[in-house]
Parts: sequence; C-alpha cells; structure tokens
Amino acid sequence: MDTIRTGHQHARRAYRWPQPLAGQTERIWFGGDYNPDQWPREVWDEDIRLMRQAKVNLVSLGIFSWANIEVSEGVYDFSWLDEIIEMLGEAGIAVDLASATASPPMWLTQAHPEVLWKDERGNVCWPGARQHWRATSPVFREYALKLCRAMAEHYRDNPAVVAWHVGNEYGCHNRFDYSDDAMRAFQQWCVQKYGNIDAVNDAWGTAFWAQRMNDFSEIIPPRFIGDGNFMNPGKLLDFKRFSSDALKGFYIAERDMLSSITPDRPLTTNFMVSAPGSILDYDDWGSEVDFVSNDHYFTPGDAHVDELAYSASLVDGIARKNPWMLMEQSTSAVNWRQINYRKEPGQLIRDSLAHTAMGANGICFFQWRQSKAGAEKFHSAMLPHAGERSQIFRDICSLGSGLELLSEEGILNTRVVQSRVAVVFDYDSEWASEHTATPSQRLRHWTEPLEWFRALADCGITADVVPLNADWERYEAVVLPSVYLLSAAQAERIRGFVRHGGRLIATSYTGISDDKDHVWLGGYPGAISDVVGVRVEEFVPLGDDHPGAPVQLRLDMGGSAKDIADWITEIDDDTVIVAKYQDDPWTGMDGVPTITAHPFGEGMAAYVGCRMTHGDIASYIPRIANALGTDWQISQEGGKVLKVERVSDDGSQRFTFLFNRTHEVVSMPVEGEAVLLSLAEVDDGKVTLQVNGAVVLKH
Repeated sequence: MDTIRTGHQHARRAYRWPQPLAGQTERIWFGGDYNPDQWPREVWDEDIRLMRQAKVNLVSLGIFSWANIEVSEGVYDFSWLDEIIEMLGEAGIAVDLASATASPPMWLTQAHPEVLWKDERGNVCWPGARQHWRATSPVFREYALKLCRAMAEHYRDNPAVVAWHVGNEYGCHNRFDYSDDAMRAFQQWCVQKYGNIDAVNDAWGTAFWAQRMNDFSEIIPPRFIGDGNFMNPGKLLDFKRFSSDALKGFYIAERDMLSSITPDRPLTTNFMVSAPGSILDYDDWGSEVDFVSNDHYFTPGDAHVDELAYSASLVDGIARKNPWMLMEQSTSAVNWRQINYRKEPGQLIRDSLAHTAMGANGICFFQWRQSKAGAEKFHSAMLPHAGERSQIFRDICSLGSGLELLSEEGILNTRVVQSRVAVVFDYDSEWASEHTATPSQRLRHWTEPLEWFRALADCGITADVVPLNADWERYEAVVLPSVYLLSAAQAERIRGFVRHGGRLIATSYTGISDDKDHVWLGGYPGAISDVVGVRVEEFVPLGDDHPGAPVQLRLDMGGSAKDIADWITEIDDDTVIVAKYQDDPWTGMDGVPTITAHPFGEGMAAYVGCRMTHGDIASYIPRIANALGTDWQISQEGGKVLKVERVSDDGSQRFTFLFNRTHEVVSMPVEGEAVLLSLAEVDDGKVTLQVNGAVVLKH
C-alpha cells in the first residue's frame, strides 16, 4: 500500500495549472474528450475546423486508447497519435494527454486474467466494458507503468502537451475488489493503520458475534456473507477507506512515473464529485493532484441548478479555492440513466457559467464528437449526430465566445468569494451511513448537505460547501447536516469554533459515532451534546412502509419532520426552544422540542432535531438565524436567483454571476456592467432572467 488516508490534513502538492501554448494568451480552457481513433482519418480535418470555429483550445486525448497505442505487448504505435497532436498544435489547440491506462487491452487480460477484479462472491469481472482491472494487482501495475513510461518518454518534449490526464474516473467500475491481491493489500493497510491486531479488534468491535482475530492473516475483505446478513460496520467502513487508498496508490504510482520524466508538466485526474458521488474520498485525493478536475452530470428536474452549484462548490472546497477544471459534463442527455432526459434550452450555457462562477477556469465536455458506435453512442456531445447545423453546436460556439470574452475581461484573476456560511460534507459519514443496520435505510448523510444548501439558497444565501477536514473555522457560521461520524479531534474543533464566537447549526444524526463507528454514549449527539445543550434519548424513525406507522411529525410553527426525528428528553437550563412538535399525543412527540439554540462560550449553537425538506428548512432559517444572533440578509424573493461572486486578490476586479433557479421569469435590481448574457437582459439597472437565464456582471 503506497499511501494511507489519516482523516486529518496533510501536505498538499503545490498547485500548478496548465499553461497556454507558445504565443497564446491565457484564457479559460474550453474543449472536451477527443477520440480521433474512433473515426476515419478524413474526419479529423473537419474536427479541427469546427473546433476552431467553436474556439476550442484544449482536448483530452487518448483516455481509452491503450489498445491502439500498445497494439501488442511491447509493440507501440504512436504514429496516429503523433499526427493528431501535431494537427491540434498547429491549430492552436492544446492537449491534455492521458496515461491511457483506464482500460487494459484484450491481449493483456488474455495473457494475465489474474489482473481482473472479483466481486464479493468471487466472480471475475471479465473484459467487455471498461475498468476491468484490480488496483492491487502487481502484474497490472507493472504493465500500466511500462505504458506510462513509454508515453512520457515519447511526448516529453512535445510542446502541444500541456498536462497529463492520469487514468480516468478511478473507481467508477472497479471501486471494490475482493480478490486475494486485495486481501493481502487490505491486511497490509491494517498493519499500517493499527500496528497490532488487538487495535483492529477494538476498532471493529470483534467481541460481537465472535469475530475476534489473532493475526492479521485472518483479515479478509467483506466478502459475501449470505443474503440479509449484516457485515461488521467497522470492517466495512475501513474497507471503503482502504479501497479509496488502494486506487489512490495506483494513481500515485502512475503520476510519479510520468512526473519523473516530465517534471515540468502538471498532472490531474478527473474526480466524480456530485451530491451523491462518494465513490472515493475526493478531499483526500485533492492533496495528490497538481490541480483538481471534476466530471459532473446534471440531475434532471427542479434540483438541477442547485445540485450543480452545490457540487461545484464542494469541488471548490476540495481545491481550497484554487482554480479547478470541469473535465466532463454533458451538452444534453447522457446514456446511463433509465430515462435519459435532455437539457432544456439555455441549460448548456447556464450550467457551464455556473461551474465557472464556482471557480472552474476550465470548461470541458464529454465528448467532442458524438460516437456512432459503442455503449455511449447516445451520450450527447459538443458536435452531435445532427452535425454543425444543430442547436447544440450553435450553443457550443456561443459558449466558446462567451468564455473567451470573460477571459479578456479578467475572470482568470479572480477566485470565488468566501460565503459567510459553510455547509459541511464528510465522506466517512456518508460511507458509515450506508450500512444496512441503521435506524432507517432512508438515512444517508449526502442528502442533508444538499437540502441545507438549497434551503439557504431559498433564503438568498449562497453557502460554501466544504469538506470536514477543510478549514471551516474561517466561516461565521457552519452547518453540520447529519455528520454521523465525529472523531474526538473533530468534536474538539467544533467546541473551539463555537467557544470562540462561531455560530453552529447541527442537525439530527450528527455526532452519533466516533471515527471507528463506535457510538458516543450518554445520549445523542454524544460527541457535541455539551455544545448544543440537548440530550436525545431515542431516534424516532418515520416512514410509510407499514400502515399506521408515523409518516411525519408536524411542527408548531409549520412544516413537518420526515425520515427521522429526535426524542429530546433533556435540555440545558440556558437552551432556548425555537420550535416544538405539535402532533397527535399517541406519537409521544407532542410538545417535544424540535429546534433549539444554546450559548456556548462566546458563540451559539442551534440544534435541528429532525430532517425536513429544503422548503421547510428555509421557513425556519430566519428564526434560527435570529436565535444565533446573526445579521444575515434573508430574502425569500431573492432566493429565486442564485448569486455567486468572484473577486481578485487585491479586490480591484469583481464579477457577479446570477442564475434563475425557477421556471418563471425573474427580475431584480443590479449594479455593474453586463459582460455576458444568456436568456437575460439588463435595462436601467434591472436584470430580467428568463427560464434557465444567466448573467455575468463586472464591477
């Protein structure tokens, strides 16, 4: 095992951003994945012509091209790749060159089937799709690093290559492997993390169900244990941590091979950060890239722009507010949902500007030309099946011109302005909440940060989304939404934050267990009960799976609890009740406190003892803000527009981005000069945003 995540801050690689080609001025990177090896040679000239028309200046090349580069073991054919890179460079289009290791060729897996990953039942994942390799295979690593070396040595002096694209979406299909290679690596990971087997037994609580181990050799992956049975929670949580580390170790090996030969070239890999996207600990991985990149695909329906902004803000948090790259998004429909909805008119441009607002200095798509064969042939692209006479391509050209204009106006000199409010997300809490033996299978950590981000947006507040291990103490107020795991160290951070004047909002299912998933005793939320000033004796799950069971609980000031409520049986003498339940006496919850506020040191902590929809949360935010003693400018009318600002370090340049969150026309007064408009107009100090409208103002 190359590296092990510690759950604490550790040294980050120095930030490095891809530089423009010689003779070019720096501007927002714009382009997408390009797969010329899927097309006849005569198509390439048309691709270059249309890329230039769209103002494309960057393509990611060779991501799934291993079989076309190393055509048989040790036999390389770089001729086609050399030719297209030369064509792109001459056209002023830079290359983000892939290590090409994302999927092994058939000749490799046929000769070495031991590199294929196995599922929890021991079944082999055979070739036929992608990522059919195991991160812990020494054989696969040997072949992959040989390819990395060959790529780096061949292109070390190529001026068109401005960055390395290491691997691709690590863990998308091979997150978990239960092979013997994985077993041995998991054992070694446990040796590094715990030192002795007694510490493992303690962490996993193996006294329960006679699972005690005498030696590290007795550790096996969480393989199939029978339908309906329950895996040891501590073991499963650590296996998820290990799996993130195993893939990270493989990435680092590739990265270090490439950088040892081309030390002047920045390296990245594309994360998959979204509201539910918790395959890897991307905050931990963020320390290992020269610049952060992300793939994001829209959520259909009314959460579209909110989930996008939430996810982009989390990426900005992972990047620690350094510029980042949107490596993939879709121009319209994807191909992998049961129903693949298209984007509405205006959303292609609006979505791209929203990512830009949240700190992206690179806006790219999957992919340049829509495939005519293969599993992704119905995935939209910059150049669709309909060709250049299409609305999608016209929008791409408009976007390219708009991003070029923003670059000329100075957007690259700015970063996202820090919000007054941070909403915390935690990968460990999400992984622990996924266990199958919890108070309710409707409880997941990831849903709650999104609900609170949307609720704050409903009140006209655009929050920052930050990882638990980031520096959230810099914010005026912090929301801990169902952050299920809190270590003793994190709990002490929270105490210090509030004690020194911070404002905290903690919700139900926060601080329940420590970092080993051992429950904090004495009543919930045991990790920080002294901070919030309440004691919860029991969870009250809510649901509709059994007739007559409580589906929801009404609050006395309107709205209702969903999924779970807390039976708060004790509050401190100085705790103020903001809201109570007002429901049928038979529930046992009538009159029980729901929302409270408690002074702690120089600060204040609110506790929200249930889950609610974002609309219900928004209705209580003014009362919570008042109880916390804040002066937030709360506006339900302003909540129709998402507002994000980017400002230069010296404060001389400021850009305001406004996005319509509704399906109705919205108007509001604005200041500044309109730099970029999409389905919007500015007249006499007032902006009018159509549905999916966006505007960028410069001050």
